[in-house]
Amino acid sequence: MHLLEGGVNLVYIRDFLGHSSITTTEIYARANPEIQRKAIEEASASILRKKNMTGRKKLI
Repeated sequence: MHLLEGGVNLVYIRDFLGHSSITTTEIYARANPEIQRKAIEEASASILRKKNMTGRKKLI
């Protein structure tokens, strides 16, 4: 779980753990709701930043 929290790609974690399927590794990734919360917050912040930037008018 620490690797995933540190931002290591799930594919690398799968290989490190020796799982034959990414699905097996995803089971462990879904087990931590804190990671899910952080991912949702980061995605929503990114969406809001993009929305705010496109809504601004240029001053000339």
